[in-house]
Amino acid sequence: MGPTTVLDEKAIDRTITRISHEILEKNGGSKNLSLIGIRTRGIYLAKRIQEKINTIEKRELPVGVLDITMYRDDIFKLKTPRSRKLRSPSMSTT
Repeated sequence: MGPTTVLDEKAIDRTITRISHEILEKNGGSKNLSLIGIRTRGIYLAKRIQEKINTIEKRELPVGVLDITMYRDDIFKLKTPRSRKLRSPSMSTT
């Protein structure tokens, strides 16, 4: 039995588009909005949402990174857990 495709490229794009629209709707636009991606795969998702919102609103949102390594319940399984600083976007209101 081969690998199963849950979402193909078009379905992923539609999903990212819908998520982006929902974020914009719930926040009344992108004026005071920043995105935070949880290291590591959440960063890629945050950047894809940022790109989609940029296309929709013609505004580039700041994206920050949050590392939760030291708060994981399986931290004892990691070879060498490292603590990293939060890289947060500028929270300007412009």
